[in-house]
Amino acid sequence: MLHLDWQVIGDDLHARGCALVERLLAPTECRALAALYADDQQFRSRVVMERHGFGRGEYRYFTYPLPDIVAGLRAAFYPQLVPIANQWNAAMGIDVRFPDAHADFLARCHAAGQVRPTPLLLQYRADDYNCLHQDLYGEHVFPLQIAILLSAPGDDFTGGEFVLTEQRPRMQSRVEVVPLQQGDAVIFAVHHRPVQGTRGAYRVNLRHGVSRIRSGQRHTLGVIFHDAA
Repeated sequence: MLHLDWQVIGDDLHARGCALVERLLAPTECRALAALYADDQQFRSRVVMERHGFGRGEYRYFTYPLPDIVAGLRAAFYPQLVPIANQWNAAMGIDVRFPDAHADFLARCHAAGQVRPTPLLLQYRADDYNCLHQDLYGEHVFPLQIAILLSAPGDDFTGGEFVLTEQRPRMQSRVEVVPLQQGDAVIFAVHHRPVQGTRGAYRVNLRHGVSRIRSGQRHTLGVIFHDAA
């Protein structure tokens, strides 16, 4: 993670609201994380999406302490993303600024009652999908998050593309489909981001989801930097 090209990642985030990181995790790491889904002790809750109108499939939120690899991803990515998060808020006229260390940001969340961990594992089977949504969870929201594909397209599943939509003022929505292979990560905007217009920066609203799984089983790790109320 320390050897990622953060200039390219930052440029992609500023230009499109998302950035692809190829081969972030090895196949063995992906399989080990996906296997955790069956271990009840790792999680604080399970959500069946169809019961809530979220789509079809299910996901489980990790409990504290997080698995080492998940905690490590949070700690390693957060300080690299803080400058972008603060630039975005400044451009959008939002007064909130984020501290350099993730532990300090979590302390801010916990002081406001957002104490439940938000990293999660998602599991989809044939005909499952995830509706377009935003992972907000409370007053304190870090504006970027990560999804890592743990399954191998074509071998473990077919379909199931990661999709972003960007709602622009007085314009049609823009769609971005991010092609992911096993171990690839996509960094993307949680809620909104600034876009430069002829009269300065304006705010666009983003949502993300997963298209229908056509066959097999798909696992994804979601890394969210704010905790939940």
